[in-house]
Amino acid sequence: MSIRQAMLAILERGPMYGYQLRAEFEQRTGETWPLNIGQVYTTLTRLERDGLVEVVGHGGADEGDRAADQAGSDRQHVSYRATEAGRSEVSAWFATPVPRTQPARDELAIKLAIAVTLPGVDVGTIIQRQRSATMASLQDYTRLKRTGRAATPEEPADLAWSLVLDSLVFDAEAEVRWLDHCEARLRRAALEPGRGAVRHESPAVTTAEEPVR
Repeated sequence: MSIRQAMLAILERGPMYGYQLRAEFEQRTGETWPLNIGQVYTTLTRLERDGLVEVVGHGGADEGDRAADQAGSDRQHVSYRATEAGRSEVSAWFATPVPRTQPARDELAIKLAIAVTLPGVDVGTIIQRQRSATMASLQDYTRLKRTGRAATPEEPADLAWSLVLDSLVFDAEAEVRWLDHCEARLRRAALEPGRGAVRHESPAVTTAEEPVR
């Protein structure tokens, strides 16, 4: 996920300082990807360096800045807005598909890939535990879709949060299907002659409530 472009897109609404920008981002995404305020200010500094945002005002210290003042800093509110170049980058971001040629690192895929190559690792138990955890998350997401602002979105931010929940539901469903696939592959591999043994125990069947779409 590009924090850089997301921040630029939000700044198109008007000037904001770091804490406002973080709050706006988290409101739109349902706090699914919370931002560290240091990350926000570091990104703003880089955006300013690249000519994509500009400083438009200074004000009183916000909560985080007051804490910095107590540590001996005189840092004040600094409001930023997107420049014309920044707005062009946002337009290009929205117009360009997200590439799949360099997928993000998937910790679970890496874990299973390494596990099947090492002797003595019970891959079946890894799959069983992960399936249970993913099912629990899927149930949490579906409950969230039935309640609160995601159930009856009235504001754009509510609709945004509902779409994020949809993405989380689909990702969890896909992960469960992939784990089932991995389990089946391991069973077939264990029956093939001449293949190294992979420890595998049949996981207990776990069911999740039907996701709400």
